[in-house]
Amino acid sequence: MSQTIALSQKQLPEFLLQVATVRPVMILGAPGIGKTALVNQFAELVGLPCVSLLGSQLAPEDLIGVPQLLPNGRSRFCPPTLIARDEPYVLFLDELNASTPEVQKAFYSLIHERRVGEYTLPAGSVIVAAGNRAEDNALVRPMSSALVNRLIHVHLRVSVSDWLDWTSGAGVHPLVLEYIGNRPDHLWSQPPKHEEAFSTPRSWHMLSDALQSYGDSLNDTLLEVLAHGTLSPSHATQFKAFARLVRHKYGIERILKGEAGWPAAPEERDVLYFLAQSFRARLVKELPEERAQLSAAQRELVHVSMARIKELAQLSLEIAQMVVGEADDGTALPHWLRIDVVRVLPRLAAKTSA
Repeated sequence: MSQTIALSQKQLPEFLLQVATVRPVMILGAPGIGKTALVNQFAELVGLPCVSLLGSQLAPEDLIGVPQLLPNGRSRFCPPTLIARDEPYVLFLDELNASTPEVQKAFYSLIHERRVGEYTLPAGSVIVAAGNRAEDNALVRPMSSALVNRLIHVHLRVSVSDWLDWTSGAGVHPLVLEYIGNRPDHLWSQPPKHEEAFSTPRSWHMLSDALQSYGDSLNDTLLEVLAHGTLSPSHATQFKAFARLVRHKYGIERILKGEAGWPAAPEERDVLYFLAQSFRARLVKELPEERAQLSAAQRELVHVSMARIKELAQLSLEIAQMVVGEADDGTALPHWLRIDVVRVLPRLAAKTSA
């Protein structure tokens, strides 16, 4: 689904307030981007308790209940006390599309008619479901058209600004906050096809908790273990470099001003790579697509940057080519700047699309 018709974390609670209170809603999104937390936030907003059922771990009897023999020789199904409540609540069906077909069938009457057997949800109760997407290599089973058509579907996207706003009161570790502020594109990465850590808002929060727990006793080796245990490999490598950069007082601002040079020692290669990535990200963000739109400050940045690119190329042609070339996500320096760089440093032309 297109990003332009998906909601951000900040937009979803208001959407649920207007829509989920009248019809069941299904939230779809990548793992670890905050679906569960947002549903709990919505429940607090409407002043209702939130009862979560994890679809991937349910059996049909967990919803329908077990039969009870009555004195008249008949039987009735007794739904579990977890959902058979007297007061209204938010029923959160998490990982709905990971549940078995039998469990999905058990959800039909609950979602459509708001009842299970003889039990009916109290007036004012709200049903919200959530699930991951097949493209995220998560456990996803096909949902029948009958169940799909009983829900209003909304997609949730990752929003760096929303996440950073949330972190202001969440006690997130300063290193994590500063890193994502410098590299917002690293907040989330596409889940891998094999068992490997990958970056999500949730995994960054887990890394923050671990960093907070270690405190001042954290060394470079433990930092590397934690980063690779929570983030995608490339993000983990760059986060470690960033932490070293902070500790050793490197900084792209000092390099741009000529107060410090690019780190040249072999053991600082990861720091050099991170600084070069930050340098490139800054140029992409701050320079206009057309040369005629340059301000005086931007012209000065271009002049300084040409000198820094020359110095970087003397240390590592490969990393300098990375700065000048097009990235995997399609971002690139302005076309006119790449032409200028290649004119001065023709050997960088191999990796550019100028």
